[in-house]
Amino acid sequence: MTAYLNHPSVWQESWDRQQEAFMPDREHRFTAMLDAVAAVTEDRPPRLLDLAGGTGAISLRTLARFPGAHVTVLDQDPVLLTIAESSLHDRATIVDADLGDPGWRAKLPQSGTGDGFDAVLTATALHWLPAERVSALYAEIRDALRPGGIFINADHMPEETLPTLSSKLQDQARIKREARYASGASTSWPAWWALAAADDQLAEKAVERARIYPAEDHNQEWLPPATWHIEALRTAGYSEAGLIWRGGKDAAVAALH
Repeated sequence: MTAYLNHPSVWQESWDRQQEAFMPDREHRFTAMLDAVAAVTEDRPPRLLDLAGGTGAISLRTLARFPGAHVTVLDQDPVLLTIAESSLHDRATIVDADLGDPGWRAKLPQSGTGDGFDAVLTATALHWLPAERVSALYAEIRDALRPGGIFINADHMPEETLPTLSSKLQDQARIKREARYASGASTSWPAWWALAAADDQLAEKAVERARIYPAEDHNQEWLPPATWHIEALRTAGYSEAGLIWRGGKDAAVAALH
């Protein structure tokens, strides 16, 4: 594979399809998140942090909706950051930082005015962190926001009051996802990474990624219900916190500085 540099949008599309196989309503959550950003900024171009932003999926949609937005993508994955940088060009600031390190905010760009971000958004990422780190991170994110700014986390947050229905929905989604893999409509998670590792421009980054995320350390998902996140956000000092979107076993919680 040699066409990567000339066609970064192809890898972005490939990532989106792979993710949509897991989350068919992925665009719905993004829309709900950006609707909330529009509400707190009154539709002016926001200063937004795409936290654990991967390929910059949220950033691309932010820039499409809010031309002139100031966007920062923060992640640690060298493969995904390479795709983000190629897709976004000079339209966003790219930051390589580890959210497991409380010093991650020191790597953020300075606004020049001392104000924080209007919005910090993250999707399907923080479940890799342990409970105590997520709790601490929520307070750190609050400190990165301007007064009145918004934080939104969309992730796997099962509905604890509907365990039977949630299980059935999960089984139904799995069957459809496996059919998509079998038909070639989308690529599975391991297959996508294998393709990335075979790309001339990404192979070296894939080796670096394997050092950062040893396989035995990157399979420990922690999936509490939305109520846990809401309580943790309130404890972290946000003025209000609650649920703004749900789709099956996934949800988005929002909190205001």
